[in-house]
Amino acid sequence: MSNTNSPNGFQYYGRLEGGSPTEGLTRQFISSGDTNALGYGDPVVRLSSGYVQAQTTSASGINGIFYGCTYVSSVLGRTVWQNYWAGAGGATGDVTVYICDDPDAQFVVQSDNTAISFGNIGMNVATVLGTPNSTTQFSTAAIGQSTVSTTNTLPFRIVGQLSQTAPPGMNGTDNTSAFNRVIVAPNNWDRKNLTGI
Repeated sequence: MSNTNSPNGFQYYGRLEGGSPTEGLTRQFISSGDTNALGYGDPVVRLSSGYVQAQTTSASGINGIFYGCTYVSSVLGRTVWQNYWAGAGGATGDVTVYICDDPDAQFVVQSDNTAISFGNIGMNVATVLGTPNSTTQFSTAAIGQSTVSTTNTLPFRIVGQLSQTAPPGMNGTDNTSAFNRVIVAPNNWDRKNLTGI
């Protein structure tokens, strides 16, 4: 059965076997004036200002994966929790965001078109950026088979295919057709490449 094209970003899958106990979400901040929308499962990058924002360059290293935010709503006058940041104001002050930046985390993600093959396991890959779905509040990011290479600056490493662990017939498990889903791990992330203080 062919896969359906329905990217929903980077969904947490688990941790690498034997990984250090650093799982959990890290609190970061985005500026209340940031106009870049973030959906659940979107990659984020750290800015020189100390804030984070949605990844805007697909092959760049990232800081982690966005899984929600809290802020004081300028409309409601109280703190709200959302899986989504619309990037269109509505916050009084900075926005607290929660990201997974665990260097031992693994994520399930869809290929953007051409299937990721078994032979691609162990290779690195770039993000295919998308616009978050404001209805579902999910990311629409994916990864690009055309970017699979040994380039060490790419943000993700392919560590498996979803078909190896998911029930047959589940969307994304047909590795002979486009839009299959794979398991990726951090490659070139802030906490993965510690080069100094």
